[in-house]
Amino acid sequence: MKHKKRIRVLYTIPNFNTAGSGRSVYDLVKGLDKTIFEPEICCFHNKGTFFKEVESLGVPIHLFPFTTAYRPWTTFFFRTQRIKQFFKRQAYDVIHSWHWSSDFSEALAAKMAGIPYVYTKKAMGWESRFWKWKSFLSSSVIVVNQDMMVKYFSKMHDKAVKFPLAIDTKTFVPMPASVPLRNQLGIEADDFVIVSVANLVPVKGIEDLIEAALILNESRIKVLIVGDHNNDYGLKLKARYQKDEAITFIGKQLDVKPYLALANLFVIPTKDEGRREGIPNAPLEAMAMERIVLGSDVSGIHDILEPFPSCLFQAGDVKALSYKIQAIKGMSQEDKVDLAQKMRLRVVDVFSIEDFLNNHQSLYLKLVG
Repeated sequence: MKHKKRIRVLYTIPNFNTAGSGRSVYDLVKGLDKTIFEPEICCFHNKGTFFKEVESLGVPIHLFPFTTAYRPWTTFFFRTQRIKQFFKRQAYDVIHSWHWSSDFSEALAAKMAGIPYVYTKKAMGWESRFWKWKSFLSSSVIVVNQDMMVKYFSKMHDKAVKFPLAIDTKTFVPMPASVPLRNQLGIEADDFVIVSVANLVPVKGIEDLIEAALILNESRIKVLIVGDHNNDYGLKLKARYQKDEAITFIGKQLDVKPYLALANLFVIPTKDEGRREGIPNAPLEAMAMERIVLGSDVSGIHDILEPFPSCLFQAGDVKALSYKIQAIKGMSQEDKVDLAQKMRLRVVDVFSIEDFLNNHQSLYLKLVG
């Protein structure tokens, strides 16, 4: 059905410092049917390595504070009115928030403006009472894994829908390792390279991966940690392990594909604590590039690796992870290729960008009637 007037969809996101949620917003803005939808973006500032790439899409990007602090409560509604007026002035038909926070001021402003509001619940966590308030004010809530549906939204089936996040499998494709990059990193052709992509914070469990690799004490095992380590935890981790020739801290990279191409194995060792991700992008990207993935058995990761239970390990169990690494390393080349190909097919079948776009477009059309 073609609408006479294109549906104006505003995507709100705090920043594009990383390409996590930002990549999902990018994919939506780029892929929406422009004969039906007219997307725009609103964020707090224009900083971040990914912002330039988002700018290249050529859609309007507003720099505006689309949330406000609760306190002082006496002026909260007055400050929320400013957000409402911005939404109404731009005449949006749908507002889709990718804000990670439980903040409900944006949802309230949209409600006051009479504009359907949807947010994507991307990370695990329900401790703040404001999540329920935000959900109550929303027209719909998009959740990204089954655990969220069961734990948080069992009484909101009329409002919550489950859409897995997606990977562009035409961008993330099997590709050969770069010989110059391999030489630059001091990696030999017969080394067994383990890659993990994560901004270094404790919940990511990167030290568990490093310890698991070191337990094996094999000179041919090399570990590449790709991600921002410029924080107290990351710097301490780097100082602790960087002298070991088997461990290399690559740092933050906008394009991770060349590093994934070096991998014989990708590991995501997320701990079962703190602010866990709902569906992490990095293992999907690795699988799309036909890399074998091992992951801790936590929410989101076990959604991704559901058909591959032998590739899951108990979060925080360093010895179990070392056994899994050794098992993958010891597989025949034929079995490795077969498993890697099945992992790519898993992404194509379940986490495709086409389904991701169709699901969102159908929801927007439903919201505007």
